[in-house]
Amino acid sequence: MTVLLICVSCDQGTKSIAESYLPKTEVWSFWGDTVRLQLAHNSGAFLSLGAALPDAWRAGLFSAGVALLLIVLMGYILFSKSLSSLEIIALTLMLAGGVGNLIDRMLFGYVVDFMNIGVGALRTGVFNVADMAVSAGVLLLFADMVKPAATSD
Repeated sequence: MTVLLICVSCDQGTKSIAESYLPKTEVWSFWGDTVRLQLAHNSGAFLSLGAALPDAWRAGLFSAGVALLLIVLMGYILFSKSLSSLEIIALTLMLAGGVGNLIDRMLFGYVVDFMNIGVGALRTGVFNVADMAVSAGVLLLFADMVKPAATSD
């Protein structure tokens, strides 16, 4: 529960700061243009996927559909007896990221993104703290899946 609350709070707090202080048409660049801060309103999913869908489809898919998926994920985290501590943390990070972005969709109809990293032309899309939580959760699950099995000699 603590991981969920911290992640959602950080996500919503940083988005609020970005909305308040970042100019809508300007990019702030740091560390030799490795980090960029730029306000973006994403009405789609990852990398604006689905942003061109009709409003009703987009609302159904990215609000109601995601809410249902997050409820199922929370139930799985709470009631599964077979999850390791690492799996619980990973899934909770994914849940927190989903909740953070769902809050935006419910309040504004879009997700607030504001960070971009890269070198030269090789750059990420614009993202937020919720996206980082989801990515960290996915990476933890992957690392857990590929770790060598313990041997008993």
